[in-house]
Amino acid sequence: MAGAGIPSFPHLRQDDLNMKKLFSAVAMLVSLLVALPSLAQEGESRVLMVLTSHDAMGGSGEATGFWMAELTHPYFALREAGIAVDIVSIRGGKAPVDPRSLEEDDDDNRRFLEHAQTRKLIENTRPLSAVDPARYAAVIFVGGHGTMWDFPDQADVNRVAAAIYQEEGIVAAVCHGPAALVGVTLDDGSRLVAGRKVTGFTNSEERAVGLDDVVPFMLEDALGEAGASFQGAADWQSNVVVDGRLITGQNPASARALGEQVAQAVQGD
Repeated sequence: MAGAGIPSFPHLRQDDLNMKKLFSAVAMLVSLLVALPSLAQEGESRVLMVLTSHDAMGGSGEATGFWMAELTHPYFALREAGIAVDIVSIRGGKAPVDPRSLEEDDDDNRRFLEHAQTRKLIENTRPLSAVDPARYAAVIFVGGHGTMWDFPDQADVNRVAAAIYQEEGIVAAVCHGPAALVGVTLDDGSRLVAGRKVTGFTNSEERAVGLDDVVPFMLEDALGEAGASFQGAADWQSNVVVDGRLITGQNPASARALGEQVAQAVQGD
């Protein structure tokens, strides 16, 4: 019609606004559901994540513990794949976080810590001694310098890792977490890592952070001495090594990829 202007449809603009609010609410709900601890059904695949209980960096006077991103990145990779996760520590109780790992601006760390339901998973852990390995399809030994003191040759570390592996499960570890694997012996007397490809925090990376004279041993060397074929990449690059049902990651940058590899292995991909 002559003189008619462009029609206005305010109700459509309101509908668009309402739709955006709905999408935002759904996204927040999905994020919350992924963050919350899983309520697995009986018989559902579960993954066990093991944290250090050691909180002192040798005689240096500095605090240590587990590295937060090496917990949260695999945790969310598994939860997003619909896999149930339990978190324990060597001694139980509140697991110590390496304070340096909280200095990172990390979305997964923030997401884990801002929800009371996930935060309590590290504030009141069960001890590894209470774990029945028959319940788990996989175990992940989370890294952090604290592991160098209380993971190697620890009776329950050896018991759980060997049992899960011998029942066709997956054994995984990231960064310093492979310290758990150094002494694991199977029922036939063989070392779990003997003749296997593995990775972990390299000698070069340990020297780069200035802790080669603080840690009780160099992880790369110890894995080699246990018979493993160590597969290191350039410092700070993501590097995950899969040798059958043994999965290892080199450093914090490898944590998300390690979680994804474990999820694929658990799901049979």
